[in-house]
Amino acid sequence: MGTVDLDAFSALLTDEGQALLASLREFDPGQELATATRLRREHPAGLVSAALGMARLRQRAAAKFGEDAYRMYFTPNGVEQATRKPVADYRADRFRALGVRRLADLCCGIGGDAIAPARAGIEVLAVDRDPLTCAVARANAEALGLGALIEVRCADVTEVDTGAYDAVFVDPARRGGRGRIFDPEAYSPPLSWAIGAARKAPYAALKIAPGVPHEAVPDEAEAEWISDHGDVKEAVLWFGTGAAPGARRATLLPGGASMVGRGLPDPAVRAVSRYLYEPDGAVIRAHLVAEVAEALDGGLIDETIAYVTADELRPVPYATAYEITDVLPFNLKRLKALVREREIGVLTVKKRGSAVEPEELRRKVKPQGPGSATVFLTRVAGAPSMLLGRPAVATAGPGR
Repeated sequence: MGTVDLDAFSALLTDEGQALLASLREFDPGQELATATRLRREHPAGLVSAALGMARLRQRAAAKFGEDAYRMYFTPNGVEQATRKPVADYRADRFRALGVRRLADLCCGIGGDAIAPARAGIEVLAVDRDPLTCAVARANAEALGLGALIEVRCADVTEVDTGAYDAVFVDPARRGGRGRIFDPEAYSPPLSWAIGAARKAPYAALKIAPGVPHEAVPDEAEAEWISDHGDVKEAVLWFGTGAAPGARRATLLPGGASMVGRGLPDPAVRAVSRYLYEPDGAVIRAHLVAEVAEALDGGLIDETIAYVTADELRPVPYATAYEITDVLPFNLKRLKALVREREIGVLTVKKRGSAVEPEELRRKVKPQGPGSATVFLTRVAGAPSMLLGRPAVATAGPGR
């Protein structure tokens, strides 16, 4: 599917192409050559190649779109860059709560971000400049029964008048020929253009990379970092009515727990106590570790490390708790001996502020036995250290 063109994609939408795709839903990629050979006896080679490529992409996309993926169409870049469904649903719910009725989705890609607001009853104008991508987005709207709510327009987003829409969503391309783009002004279109477009609308949201420097966030924007099952998925800049200018927010899905920063000073460094808390990645990206430490009556184990230590076990949705049994200077031989003595066969290795690779350490330690443990490779008050422990009981909160 990497070299598919508009004609090959159009062939997939014919009755023959649809029947071929339906037959490939459960196909085994390991048997692709045999499958292709068999199918080419009955169908044109080009159609078979396009169908097999789409079947592969649908299987990959299922992790983001669930069952919808097997009715949808994708390009390789589209699968890679599409928003995971729970995140898109959350964003659409926020738009709906603001009263948005018409949304301009600029840089829509394969239409993944247009689906959720359309299902929420919002009319969507989906714009992209690539003809194939637009054809895929249009096919997705039709396949999901949303064709009446999603208008796909093939155009340069910088030339589209969004005045008739009460909200704008922009997802600039953050990948180029050499891979991921880190400079917001090198996005396509640049972040500065997207911010300008956002300022013209009553409501707006800009999707950006989670690693965006905080200083790049405009003062009038609310910045929200979103994670799903502990993985940070995106940052969104919210503008206009309903946004909290200057706020920094962390939102954890699927539970929806959301924390807004209060500008607290950095927590104090203190000795490692009984419990170690690992803040969610969205909390760390939003610079809200201090808020978590305050909620736990805890402190940092090192001024540069985002691990919080506390005396008590307080289940919170924003961090995962571990009960610490050993705090030791980093020493591979000592760790190997402990693992052997305690018959630890499952060793989870976490690291922050350590150059040691988890797989390399696990290979050298050679865990064996019925037990399990977690080792944190990190710094404690500036010294390379290893903390041994286990997940604490009753750590689950509404956001995890």
